Amino acid sequence: MSRHHTPEHPVEPWYRQGWPWFLIMFPAIAVVAGIATLVIAARTFDGMVVDDYYKEGQAIVQTIGRVERARELGLRAALEVRSDALELALSATDAANLPERLLVTVAHPTRGGLDQVVIAERANGAYSARLAPLSTGRWLFVIEDESRSWRMDGAAYLPGEMRITIDPNA
Repeated sequence: MSRHHTPEHPVEPWYRQGWPWFLIMFPAIAVVAGIATLVIAARTFDGMVVDDYYKEGQAIVQTIGRVERARELGLRAALEVRSDALELALSATDAANLPERLLVTVAHPTRGGLDQVVIAERANGAYSARLAPLSTGRWLFVIEDESRSWRMDGAAYLPGEMRITIDPNA
């Protein structure tokens, strides 16, 4: 039985029916999500892509050599992170070779803008440095001498791990 359009059953305009709006909704959501993604991509710099892969490879090889040098010296560090400072106890096979100052890099794995490089001064056998507050999350710690002849790396999830032991021999 077919339905005829009569004055008793007038045809409603398309914009008053539900199905066209339901079908338009999905492409409209995709367009809005695409624009939001474009805005986020344009405003955020991830800093993870490098232009010169060869130099990066050479730097990795040099880093491995510097970690080996830390092993040869028998270095070991106990790092304590506080809200506004860090304290570091450094030991070596020959304690007379310990430097007066250390470079400590505190890096966020994904947000380069939060990274800090501080100089830790030795006083009373321990090193200390002021530090800007660190947010909750995983942080990487790199300890080096000023001449950058050796290097030690460690990581911690703050605020759960406020004491970190860094031992290149482990």
